[in-house]
Amino acid sequence: MDSHMDLIQEQEQAMINIRNKLALLPDLSGCYLMKNREGTIIYVGKAKVLKNRVRSYFTGSHDGKTQRLVADIRDFEYIVTGSNMEALILECNLIKTHQPKYNVLLKDDKTFPYIKITNEAHPRLEVTRRILKDKAKYFGPYPNAFAAQQTKKLLDRMYPLRKCKVMPKEVCLYYHMGQCLAPCEFEVPQQSYDEIKQEISKFLSGGHEEIKKELQRKMEEAAEDLYFERAKELRDQIINIDALMEKQKITMADAKDRDVFGFAVDKGWMCVQILYMRQGKMIERHASVFPFYGEPYNDFMSYVTQYYSENPAMPQEIMLPVEEVIVDEENDVQDEAVDHAEQAGLDDSEQATSEVMSDRVAEEGTAYAVHTTEQSVEQAEAANASEAALANEQQDAQAESGEQADPSSSAAALQQWLGVKVLIPRRGLKKQMTTMAQDNARVSLDEKFRLIERDEERTSKAAGNLGQAIGLESLERIEAFDNSNIQGTNPVSAMVVFIDGKPARKEYRKYKVRTVEGSDDYGTMREVIRRRYERVVKENLPMPDLIVVDGGKGQISAATDVLENELGLFIPVCGLVKDSKHRTSQLMVGDPAEPVNLARDSQEFYLLQRIQDEVHRFAITFHREQRGKSMITSQLDSIPGIGDKRRKLLLKHFGSLKKIREASVDDFRQLGIGDKLAKQILDALKEE
Repeated sequence: MDSHMDLIQEQEQAMINIRNKLALLPDLSGCYLMKNREGTIIYVGKAKVLKNRVRSYFTGSHDGKTQRLVADIRDFEYIVTGSNMEALILECNLIKTHQPKYNVLLKDDKTFPYIKITNEAHPRLEVTRRILKDKAKYFGPYPNAFAAQQTKKLLDRMYPLRKCKVMPKEVCLYYHMGQCLAPCEFEVPQQSYDEIKQEISKFLSGGHEEIKKELQRKMEEAAEDLYFERAKELRDQIINIDALMEKQKITMADAKDRDVFGFAVDKGWMCVQILYMRQGKMIERHASVFPFYGEPYNDFMSYVTQYYSENPAMPQEIMLPVEEVIVDEENDVQDEAVDHAEQAGLDDSEQATSEVMSDRVAEEGTAYAVHTTEQSVEQAEAANASEAALANEQQDAQAESGEQADPSSSAAALQQWLGVKVLIPRRGLKKQMTTMAQDNARVSLDEKFRLIERDEERTSKAAGNLGQAIGLESLERIEAFDNSNIQGTNPVSAMVVFIDGKPARKEYRKYKVRTVEGSDDYGTMREVIRRRYERVVKENLPMPDLIVVDGGKGQISAATDVLENELGLFIPVCGLVKDSKHRTSQLMVGDPAEPVNLARDSQEFYLLQRIQDEVHRFAITFHREQRGKSMITSQLDSIPGIGDKRRKLLLKHFGSLKKIREASVDDFRQLGIGDKLAKQILDALKEE
């Protein structure tokens, strides 16, 4: 307990220091570096206005990923730059230097194969994954290593550059096959090499159609001269070109080289899809899937910047999407509405609220509410107005803080840096291309989470095997709990239910923590376990075979103590411990708790990850709702003379706190609010 109090005191002292530094931030563009308690850089970001962007981390509500980042921050530094482009370059360099754990890291930026024409007296072709400043010519990247090798193999047959790494003392078989000029034996003029390199460059830059026509002409000439063997060789080369280069899916008339990007996000993961178009034809695609912690579009642009920082083969155009795709967005909203509707009949102990507002819808400035049938039309309108005002206020706050990404300015900075045209198409065929990239990203990310789940028998078997691993005869029903708060504010908890390894969404429950103040995770766990299983006993609800808590020995002990010593229930309790990167790392069971060895690539471990991710998502969603509501209501409720009725009236009339703040005293008169109270309202909001 002492160590827990020391941690809280340390966080409070760090926040005092951070607030002092926030007051000194300049209204300039630059990069900021977030540090943890050891002084290690854990996140690097860029901003057009440092003061607004850095402040946004310590104000307002955030999603689960950003909350993890903010919880680890103990200090920050910043570097002022002269422009947004300089900030983009500096961010890329700082990420590569410090490898912060919360940044998107392009770990495979040097694993793409390239075809290289070496810069030697007697050049040769090779496939390489290393980019050197050796004045060689690089072509690619080729996401498919097999395609790179096949292309080189074709070029080796077509163009007689040397094949040997070390120059031999006499001619080899390649010379006799007509695939080498034999510089080991004969002197080769530089002009011959220049012509060959020009032809290869032309081929690899997308000019294979012209080369194919030339081969066609030579084949016909050889056939007319009765050189049938030579004609057959040329015919085979044409067939190989067709097989290698003509597997096209989309064609654009202008025949430009383009890289088309799209990305999707879900459950704290991002997938970036790149479509490679050469000479107007799509020849390949590549997908990268990784966790992210910041704002989606900013982290996406960070990926793109790192990708091109060491890419010597630039296209003529880069096409970026307007915004990310959120996987299964509609289904998530519908499921959440069903969850709340199912809870409408619960008493206050488990009913968090009868109004539903999706986080993603709130970001767009729209609110939806699910009301009980007893509400009058007037009450429904007032509630909708209040929720809409909350959504607008959150959107206004994000815009003022600079938290929302600006795709246009990011594209302009990237274009200025790379010297390549960067577009964000909004209509026509180019828009269809970015949409296609987005769709592919969505499918790839969706596959990540659904590939194993599609086999129901395997999922059920995983639950059974998990039960055996922890000593249970059967494991059908699992109930998992997670707590959520930021430095003790708006503490909430959530419970999810898995039956036979599959989520039972209708049985999910949300809790507002009542008796615990501050960030007391053990106390919160005791309260929620007590409330849940008192109700289970009282109403004769199904008992779980296993209870899963988010944490280790302390959380397990707290839950077990309430179950056994207060309620007389003997239900197995296990804990899921996370690693330094906040990923599921270990299962602990018993009191005192002991670790259970599970292979990280096993179905049982994957099931635990799903359970922990799902309950965390559910808790974070509820916490964001409560935190957002408390932010907007506290600003008005703290003003003397403003009660619940007047607050709803103000929000319904003006639409958001920002618009109330911008109003004049005269604007309040039509609401029956006098000049004195109107002035108090304006003064209070402007001070905040």
